[in-house]
Amino acid sequence: MRKIIASLDIGDTWIKLVVGEIVKNKLNILACVDTPSRGVKKGFIVNFESTTEALKEVFLKAEETIGLKTNKVLVNIPCNNTECFLSEGYTTITGDDSVVKNSDIIRALQSCVYNKIADNKELVTILPTKYLINDTDIVNNPLGMSAVKLNVKAVAVTVPKKNIASIAKCLEKINVQIVDIAIGPLGDYFEFKNKMMDEQIGAVVNIGSAKTEVSIFNKGRLTALEVIDMGGDIIDYDIGYIYKLNRRDSMYLKEKIALADKNLAQPSESCTFENKNGDKVKINQFDVSEVVISRLKEILNLVKKQINLLTKKEISYIMITGGTTEIAEIQNLIDEVFPKAIVGEVREIGARSNKFSTAVGLIKYYDSRLKLRNKDFSIYSIEEQEELSGLHKKVNISEDSILGKLFGYFFDN
Repeated sequence: MRKIIASLDIGDTWIKLVVGEIVKNKLNILACVDTPSRGVKKGFIVNFESTTEALKEVFLKAEETIGLKTNKVLVNIPCNNTECFLSEGYTTITGDDSVVKNSDIIRALQSCVYNKIADNKELVTILPTKYLINDTDIVNNPLGMSAVKLNVKAVAVTVPKKNIASIAKCLEKINVQIVDIAIGPLGDYFEFKNKMMDEQIGAVVNIGSAKTEVSIFNKGRLTALEVIDMGGDIIDYDIGYIYKLNRRDSMYLKEKIALADKNLAQPSESCTFENKNGDKVKINQFDVSEVVISRLKEILNLVKKQINLLTKKEISYIMITGGTTEIAEIQNLIDEVFPKAIVGEVREIGARSNKFSTAVGLIKYYDSRLKLRNKDFSIYSIEEQEELSGLHKKVNISEDSILGKLFGYFFDN
């Protein structure tokens, strides 16, 4: 079975839908689409009808790209009021061979949260930190080991049920099934994680349009999280207020003209717009960059303060992502505030923008959960997978050509 997974990220400015296939532990993007968000504020749905229509649009775009309907998704839900707590559990190994299997690991993890989740909370994930075999031997991965008893220590992550309800209602309306839920920091971590991050304590920051998520990871486990109610949108409002421009022109100036390093900005580089009063206004790169830099510094300093509140331990890395990090030369500004921070870069072909980091990373996260459970999964049935392969085989491209080999690699492996 081909392992094809879809993830949905509902933001204030964009709704993003990514469909990807895991081939030999590598993610290949089959569809990466977005549509302007409607009816969403601070990640929460405030207008059911408007959001439902926007969701219809993004799923239609994915269908037009792939040729099949996507009706099963992993959903990124708002991480406001997320709670992370340490817990312990155990299970006895009942198999005749006394060998730890995936099902034993799952039972041990489930015992960590049994009767420990409040009625108004929903479990997002359980992240194991340590396994103990027969009360004596500490191991990282007990799978396949001989044992009578398996203990586990884990971090459980929960969110309020209200964070999920309206999203589930909208998706049910358009006949899309939620296969699992997740939160953005997990996706961002899995998109950029490496061996160093898996062994150290660090921070992952996502500067989105309406909010900024600051999370702490300890050896790959989420341990703390906070949401700052400020993101790239406020830069648009600043530009619009100063120059009396509409939102579209303000976003254009932020994304296409401004630099996050005024030493590189050119006063001679300028654009002319018609403001809300109907007057022509000429705006140069240096001036608009100063506006952008001022607000970005405020956001970054709030992030620094929040990291210090979330952990007193020394951190080894800060990974920063999110759509706002697409502003040109932002690494230069970040270096002023965080000497050890780097801007992540989504490298998957077809999704090379940091606004997709959460959606792309959540597919990798979900794949890791499938491996833990020793399960195969695809959003498409076997028949649909055959149809998917057949659609691309109809393209008249020589198998010996470079493009032909690429098609074969992505869709036939």
